[in-house]
Amino acid sequence: MLQVARLAPNLLQDASSPVAEYLLSQFNEDGGVQNRAGQSDLYYTVFGLEGLVALQQDFPTGVRSYLQGFENGDGLDLVHLCCLARCWATLKQPAPDLFARINAAWDRNNIYHSFLAWGALQDLGHTPTAFSLRDASLAQTTPTTAAAVTLLRQMQSPVPGDAVQWLLDRADPDGGFRATTDAPMPDLLSTATALHALSGQKISLAHLKEPTLDFLDTLWTGKSFCGSWADDEPDCEYTYYALLAMGHLSLA
Repeated sequence: MLQVARLAPNLLQDASSPVAEYLLSQFNEDGGVQNRAGQSDLYYTVFGLEGLVALQQDFPTGVRSYLQGFENGDGLDLVHLCCLARCWATLKQPAPDLFARINAAWDRNNIYHSFLAWGALQDLGHTPTAFSLRDASLAQTTPTTAAAVTLLRQMQSPVPGDAVQWLLDRADPDGGFRATTDAPMPDLLSTATALHALSGQKISLAHLKEPTLDFLDTLWTGKSFCGSWADDEPDCEYTYYALLAMGHLSLA
């Protein structure tokens, strides 16, 4: 994902600078990135760091110290254990030994858990053990279906053609992707994850480029991005997903 997000400045152009300034402004003095309550949060720190990498910006001082405060991840749930591993990998610094904790917390019947854990174990230098995804992982929501399609590709396992078509069918005619068949509007998370999964399957995004860029423009605040028309509060997570989406669209 990060490799593709680095292409976003090709479309952002002059807007790259205000986005970078916004991302930098989200780091607290302790080195962590603010959640929506203004508190430093490992989850948001992942998106802040990777957004800066995508825009070729240096990290603020204090990030390493913030991560060191979590030591070996004692007391963290799976999501935050994986975030800790990803942050250390983004800093290109050795991570604590989180392997056993991640394996113990990993619910292999949960596609979100599996997607996160697979990536985290790779970040830690381990080769994850392949496992079978249940059919229930597909065609439920756009983000989970996209995660399943992407994970199957990484495992070099067959991807059901109907799952790819299901994702394509979630594309809104006016731009963006909807989360479910009956979702009232498209959203940025669904859009970015669908584009990533479809691109991984070598599906052409050319016909989606202009309407999707128009959709992204409706979420642009002048310095960052919101998640949907119903969510007008920008944050690092959605701003990073906008970068990911634009990275894929720059190749379409």
